[in-house]
Amino acid sequence: MLAPAETRPVRVVVADDHEAVRIGIRRLLDSAPGIEVVGVARDGEEAVALSADRAPDVVLMDLLMPGVDGIEATQRISRADGGPVVVVLTSFSEHSQITEAIDSGAVGYLLKDSPADELVAGIRAAAVGESPLAPRVAMTLVRERRNGGGTETLSDREREVLALVGAGVANKQIAYRLGISPKTVKSHLSHIFRQIGVADRLQAALWAQRHGLVADGDDRRGGS
Repeated sequence: MLAPAETRPVRVVVADDHEAVRIGIRRLLDSAPGIEVVGVARDGEEAVALSADRAPDVVLMDLLMPGVDGIEATQRISRADGGPVVVVLTSFSEHSQITEAIDSGAVGYLLKDSPADELVAGIRAAAVGESPLAPRVAMTLVRERRNGGGTETLSDREREVLALVGAGVANKQIAYRLGISPKTVKSHLSHIFRQIGVADRLQAALWAQRHGLVADGDDRRGGS
């Protein structure tokens, strides 16, 4: 029989491909009251298996790992009914990594250079349904939101696609003009939507026009 929720320790699985990092995090968490490390994974595949086998409350997930990476592992863990929550622990604080992790199902995003008490507090917060974000990560999201995203986070090809969307060009015509497949266009658009903080093609077109990606009077909807 489980102990009452207020006295039962938070069960944690740690996933990271670097042994020194795994050892360091485990030692830190083992010394924290109310937290129990129930498994350590070297890659995403092990993290998924341990999540199913050890019934953790929280999985602390690195992003860059061989084989199954942190994004795919997070998606698989998050899809499981009654499974643990995932908190990303990484060195990267760029907008693209943050949004991709959150989109994959992570409830929190912490940085490896965060103070020890911040990491412990983030794990405890995630276990009770909160969404811990490292201050630097929160600042990145706020800044990008205020700016409505930014083209600096897009590749040259993505800027080309977005400019054509802003000019009202259909996906098939974009594919034809750029010499890529319609499927690739859709993939670019999915990433663009996340990067600039919009939900659909119309919003992306308006964003492109507001940010000067489309010249006045530019209409490229005609054929080639």
